[in-house]
Amino acid sequence: MTRFAKITATLFLALGACIALAAATIYPEVARAKPDLDAAMKEAAKTQRRVLVEFGGNWCGDCIVLDRYFHDAANAELLRKHYVLVHVNVGDKGISDNFDVAERYGIPLKKGVPALAVLESDGKLVHAQRNGEFESMRKMDPSSVGEFLRKWAPVR
Repeated sequence: MTRFAKITATLFLALGACIALAAATIYPEVARAKPDLDAAMKEAAKTQRRVLVEFGGNWCGDCIVLDRYFHDAANAELLRKHYVLVHVNVGDKGISDNFDVAERYGIPLKKGVPALAVLESDGKLVHAQRNGEFESMRKMDPSSVGEFLRKWAPVR
């Protein structure tokens, strides 16, 4: 393969990845945060799981990577078994919405997204990422998500 062909192939792959990131719709409308949280609390109470609240946006590459890591085989089982996941959209073009929800759970959005909060089914805060721990998710690997999920899983 010529050098030009390699460069062209690389550019097409990068373009495809960018299109895939742009097309990702993980986070619902901004207004869904409170009703989705209420529904998750009810589901968590019925199933004896915790609520995992993920703050982020569809424009956020690190948020998209985190969602991929949630679906990694080992992590997906932990997530399904121990948590009800709620995606809270912090804005369609940047961090501009749901500050009140983030504040309620101790998430400082100024530290970046994605950011996670773990709640009991009654809404009691178990843990909040206050230091932008997953803000650079692209530089992390799926095992970091697995460690987090294991650490904050409910004790049965």
